[in-house]
Amino acid sequence: MSDKVTEVTLELHHETEKAYLFSDDGDREKAKWVPKSQVEIEKKRNDIYEVTMPVWLATKNGWV
Repeated sequence: MSDKVTEVTLELHHETEKAYLFSDDGDREKAKWVPKSQVEIEKKRNDIYEVTMPVWLATKNGWV
């Protein structure tokens, strides 16, 4: 992972072998796919995760 990372609290809506579908507001319609290779996740409660990812990826998805 890149040197410049950020942590974002996100809701997990779906998971495939290679990617996660996350949103920051619980709205599946606005959720974004992120590759598993670019993130590390830690479950907080239910479907809420603390997600560590490169700043560029969080910015691209509007989460920072």
